[in-house]
Amino acid sequence: MAFDSFSAFMAMEGHGPYVWVCYAVFAVLLGGLMIWSVKRNRVALEDCQRRHETESRASARAPGKASATFTRVEIPQD
Repeated sequence: MAFDSFSAFMAMEGHGPYVWVCYAVFAVLLGGLMIWSVKRNRVALEDCQRRHETESRASARAPGKASATFTRVEIPQD
């Protein structure tokens, strides 16, 4: 092991405070990013589910109406 004791490991020859603050900032940012991603994913899934339910209710009310329309487009060939 490169350090004689645990306190020497924590001090890292005077660089310890900088190193441990960097690790702490990284851990906090990584945790925040994970929490933000989970919340955003949940909101996106709820939005998709809500939109699907709305579209399925609309299609149940009008069963004869096509869900998509197609229009023929003439493209001139030069």
